[in-house]
Amino acid sequence: MKTVTLKELGQLLGASIKGDDTLVITSVATLEDATSDQLSFLANSKYRAQLESSQAGAVLLSEKDAKDYIGNALVLKDPYVGFARVAQLLDTTPKVTTGIHPSAQIDPSAQLGENVAIGANAVIDANVIIGNNVQIGAGSVVGEQSIIGSGTCLKANVTFYYDVVVGQDCIFHSGCIIGSDGFGYANERGNWIKIPQTGGVRIGDNVEIGANTTIDRGALSHTKIDDGVIIDNQVQIAHNCEIGQNTAIAGTTFIAGSTIIGKYCIFGGGCGVSGHLKIIDGTHVSGSTNITSEIRKPGLYSSATIAMENKTWRRNTVRFRHLDELFSRVKTIEKKIQD
Repeated sequence: MKTVTLKELGQLLGASIKGDDTLVITSVATLEDATSDQLSFLANSKYRAQLESSQAGAVLLSEKDAKDYIGNALVLKDPYVGFARVAQLLDTTPKVTTGIHPSAQIDPSAQLGENVAIGANAVIDANVIIGNNVQIGAGSVVGEQSIIGSGTCLKANVTFYYDVVVGQDCIFHSGCIIGSDGFGYANERGNWIKIPQTGGVRIGDNVEIGANTTIDRGALSHTKIDDGVIIDNQVQIAHNCEIGQNTAIAGTTFIAGSTIIGKYCIFGGGCGVSGHLKIIDGTHVSGSTNITSEIRKPGLYSSATIAMENKTWRRNTVRFRHLDELFSRVKTIEKKIQD
């Protein structure tokens, strides 16, 4: 079990300490569940009522919330960021695998760095290059000519097709598929003719890809995911998309082919983005929003309607069909009034 004193945490976070700096912390927990050897945090005002009754050994607090708190505290600007850093420090998640399992199939031409771990029934194809300290989970497949940077982790049953290049310290969760064929076809008199997808996938450093997410390979050039991007579970990124640095995409979002998304964008869950669009840096998109045209000005964009009683929703849906007619009638009335 990892342990750390409050004093050491204060030094790590650059936080001021209130109370006993010799207190030993073993893990992190919520305000409601924490015990005397655990660290908690308050980042949302709606949980302030739990602060006074919490049994936490210490709490991460902002200066405002720390003023009247009588317990042990670490005081800093952003308690939630502090919590994330402490949680990393005290993380007890076991490694995906250790050593190279006898059942792993590794092509003789593959190059493995130092301290590489490969799980049971994993397959490493020809001319693959794997960096130092890489973990490849059980049942995972790394296709031909792929390159994996040092410190990257593939959980169980991850699939890389051929020519997938990944940077350092990335995480790929179970079931994600990188480099599958893009949806490219030509139509000849009703018959679909498949277009070979000969591009690859290029992924930067410190990227995390969620479970059962798919990133298609490029049709001719590469699909590109930049440094620091985080993508949730069950997301579809189509061929030749480009996702800019530190962009975050929540679950079940779908991005059609050749769309370019800028840096520091945030997409809520269940969004749909049409193909061949450009979305500027710093764009935030609410959940369930459908984007069908370019976004050239950063800001918050939304399109989903709010929940309402079904009877009301059905009436409004019928009315929506007549929106253009109502608009024309209003314009006619306005013109008559002006005349």
